[in-house]
Amino acid sequence: MSMTITEKILAAHSGQKTVKPGQLINADIDVIMCHDVTTPAAITMLAEKGMDHVFDTEKIVVTPDHFQPAKDIKSAELHKRLDKWCKKNKIKHYYPVGKAGVCHALLPEQGHIRPGETIVGGDSHTCTYGAFGAFSTGIGSTDLAAAIATGQLWFRVPSTIKFVLNGKLSHGVYSKDVILDIIARIGTDGARYQAMEFTGSTVSQMSMEARMTITNMAIEAGGKNGIMPVDDITKQYLTEHLKHKTEYTIYESDPDADYDRVEEFDCAALEPTVALPHLPSGGKPISEVAGMEMDQSYIGSCTNGRIEDLRIAAAILKGHKVAIRTIVVPATPEIWKQAMDEKLFDIFYDAGCVVSAPTCGACLGGFMGILAAHEKCVSTTNRNFVGRMGHPESGVYLASPATAAASAIEGKLTDPRKYM
Repeated sequence: MSMTITEKILAAHSGQKTVKPGQLINADIDVIMCHDVTTPAAITMLAEKGMDHVFDTEKIVVTPDHFQPAKDIKSAELHKRLDKWCKKNKIKHYYPVGKAGVCHALLPEQGHIRPGETIVGGDSHTCTYGAFGAFSTGIGSTDLAAAIATGQLWFRVPSTIKFVLNGKLSHGVYSKDVILDIIARIGTDGARYQAMEFTGSTVSQMSMEARMTITNMAIEAGGKNGIMPVDDITKQYLTEHLKHKTEYTIYESDPDADYDRVEEFDCAALEPTVALPHLPSGGKPISEVAGMEMDQSYIGSCTNGRIEDLRIAAAILKGHKVAIRTIVVPATPEIWKQAMDEKLFDIFYDAGCVVSAPTCGACLGGFMGILAAHEKCVSTTNRNFVGRMGHPESGVYLASPATAAASAIEGKLTDPRKYM
């Protein structure tokens, strides 16, 4: 029986030769991602059931990120619980404050993500890791508790939509623009509980950082997971980053695999895109929305806080001053150090930006850049729901680092190609 990448991984991890969409399976988990918001609740559940143990001390990766460094007493208590739990259970891969970073940037960077594995995390954007040919999906605290204790979870095998992305991206157009265009076409429920498999010449030309931006936002179309085939660019990244376990299994979709449908995109025709409030599906070409005044620009997050993103923003900001509050957030300590060593911080400082320690912070309306009533923010984050970054009467406009940087200079939505 022919299968997709997603189906092959789930079959292998449930001890079956084949699986099909809709089938219920119990799968072994290779990696569990834990952070400071959903993990304490899972810990409490396990303690209440007398199951305060972990199935494998080496398959759980823990980092505070949503409220790190702690912003108040409540977040400090969350960090304290996380720290005590990791020490008690001798969690091998624990990244406390000082080593902590935005989880979906930290895990690939630190070599915890491998092709062919099943990965879950207590965060909706865990689908990021599918860029490496892995089945990766977000779960809630209850499922997180079950996975921590048993190393297994049940799934309904998702059907797969194949997204064929072809064409060379135009100057000033990035992977963020691609995924915003995809979501604008199919809607926020267009891939509900389905695997989103991305392939084509556009993908093959992208860096791993750019690919992770696309799979990161699969959840914004309702996807169960996003996934991409493994190629030489993937393998090169893995060669540079794998530290803990270097062997892995590559799965490929069969040529005659059964897809729910196939969506084709001419990415060469895209222009910079901005998703207007209050849904990620509100994508509009910059030519239609340029000139809308902004109050803040935010460059960072698990979607666009990697070194490639900071370089793109710095190249546009160099020699200019920002007209609005502009916050730059490197996603991990290594990215922070690399940006500093490359003197990108000098550019941000000279432009009038604020540079933060690695944190999810403002992305979820936590701290380090939340919005007041009626304020508008052009943001490289992944979600622009009502009140997402602060006051329910504020607005978030999703865009690429290039668009966010150009808009910071002019204080209004701006085509980044003007500064390139």
